[in-house]
Amino acid sequence: MIEDTGERVIPKLMDPLNPLLLEHIARYQFALPYVHGRVLDLSCGAGYGSHMIAKRRKKQVDEVVGVDLDPKIIQYAKGEYYHPKTQFVVENAIDETLVDRYGTFDAIVSFETIEHIAEEQALLDNYKRLLKPGGTLIVSTPFGQGRGMPVGSPFHVHQLTIAEFQELFSDYNDVELYYQNGVLIEPGREGVHYPLGIAVAQSTQ
Repeated sequence: MIEDTGERVIPKLMDPLNPLLLEHIARYQFALPYVHGRVLDLSCGAGYGSHMIAKRRKKQVDEVVGVDLDPKIIQYAKGEYYHPKTQFVVENAIDETLVDRYGTFDAIVSFETIEHIAEEQALLDNYKRLLKPGGTLIVSTPFGQGRGMPVGSPFHVHQLTIAEFQELFSDYNDVELYYQNGVLIEPGREGVHYPLGIAVAQSTQ
């Protein structure tokens, strides 16, 4: 049985109305209209999101590759979320040779990843390396005090400010920035607090 550390979202071990679960599902629901062709779920965790993409976008998606560093969670994903269009693999999100083994993708979904990785630039480089020209990158992260500042979660290296998050996508085309509070995801309104951000960015041709 997979261990529930409180950081992983594992739907079958959680109350269906758990706010964290609903929040995560909302992000994948949000991403569905953007994904097609070959899709990479980078830091896929338990695999429920990869499965949602494969099932809900089965006519638009050719393949979904779910990547996570944890062998136990990948084993769990393979058992719980099998789909003929999905494969789950144990890999490091910042490994620059991923493109050699898996090629490039029409869309990359990478939710709640950046805050866990000290080698931020290596991850950003991999996004570009793995994304096809004109492909779509969808990234989310919780906001905080910024790089190098302390965070409340023992699982996070740091949490970016809104400005730092926006700057990550300065050299992409057609960047759309959204903000999340619970299941609500919207472009952002004056005076509303949003604990998380989502960027939808298209790579240069």
